[in-house]
Amino acid sequence: MTQQEDMLCGTRIRLRPLQMTDAADLVRAASDGALWQLNVTEVPSADTVAAYIGKALQGRDSGSVMPFAIVLQTSGQVIGTTRFWQISPHHRRLEIGGTWLAASWQRTFANTETKYLMLQHAFERMQCVRVQLTTDVLNEASRRAILRLGATQEGILRNERIMPDGRKRDSVVYSILDDEWPAIKQQLATRLGLNLLP
Repeated sequence: MTQQEDMLCGTRIRLRPLQMTDAADLVRAASDGALWQLNVTEVPSADTVAAYIGKALQGRDSGSVMPFAIVLQTSGQVIGTTRFWQISPHHRRLEIGGTWLAASWQRTFANTETKYLMLQHAFERMQCVRVQLTTDVLNEASRRAILRLGATQEGILRNERIMPDGRKRDSVVYSILDDEWPAIKQQLATRLGLNLLP
């Protein structure tokens, strides 16, 4: 696939494959809110961005990760990043994760349109039967945002991962299934003001 074919394009957001050349733009986006100081997610700083992108690109090379830069259609400004990961073609499932947005773009259309594009691609192009979303049990904003998408909370995984500061993180797991997608798609399209063809 070409990079153009790998893009997911909406009305206001474009998701394009993440590249090492996005380092400065990611740091600029993360500087809007000093997001690397958050202890509930991993956001790169100027000191860690090269390793952060490098790890994502290694995952892409192995076929287990599809990392994206979140870009505004009008200006081309990078406002964050997201990814598909834990991709299992055999079981037709994957996880959406590693999503963060510059503080100025949180609680706007940006996250909703990003997730709409990703869910549409997962269910309609990749033919997934399950999409999982996982977040820190302490991340109340993320938990509310995932529920607003229409996902179902499944449970809490205790000590699921070690955070950069050494904290043992409990993670909340959510999912959307293929037979739930049509209703969720309509709900998200309505929120975004999209007209879906019958």
